[in-house]
Amino acid sequence: MNIPRFRQKIDALDRRLVRMLNLRAGAAQQIGRLKRSTNLPIYEPRRERVILENAHRHNRGPLSDLQLTRIYRRIIQAMRELQRIELLSSKRLPERRRRGK
Repeated sequence: MNIPRFRQKIDALDRRLVRMLNLRAGAAQQIGRLKRSTNLPIYEPRRERVILENAHRHNRGPLSDLQLTRIYRRIIQAMRELQRIELLSSKRLPERRRRGK
């Protein structure tokens, strides 16, 4: 295989990654809504450990566990941001209703 073919393969994989990350983000938003309704915290260190342990258990390389951890920590951070936005939007909604908007 030559470089252009490898790049085509990477581009196709990137498209799949984007779809999967957006599916994951949608699930995280749903969890954020459930956390809001049950008053659970956004940050759950135990759950994040489980996510990382699962990633390591399924890691067959060439990424090291450390590299995979760094990637997953950023993904988890982005998902927490989505959940925070979800919580903030729910807190602002009643304010708008009170002002008649």
